[in-house]
Amino acid sequence: MSSFDERQKGFEKKFAHDQELQFKVSARRNKYVGQWASKILGYNEEKEKEYIQSVIKADFAEAGDEDVFRKVKEDLKNHNIPDEDIRKKMDELNEKAKSEFI
Repeated sequence: MSSFDERQKGFEKKFAHDQELQFKVSARRNKYVGQWASKILGYNEEKEKEYIQSVIKADFAEAGDEDVFRKVKEDLKNHNIPDEDIRKKMDELNEKAKSEFI
């Protein structure tokens, strides 16, 4: 195996690792976002668990965070939470989730 092949395999492994890490961080962030929103919505423990799963599943609708944002925004529409606050909370919880894996 040439050094080029070895280098390519190294890049492929790093890419796969980075993708897996990003998936885990996003899933953890979505869990935290679901917990945060469910408290605002006044859900009990059972309903909170269901809601968290729905937020996690929402992230599979499309690439990026907009699908989660839209879901949470729609769910919180009667609570007068500004878009900026939702995005800020998502960013904050993403950093929290990231710090747990690094």
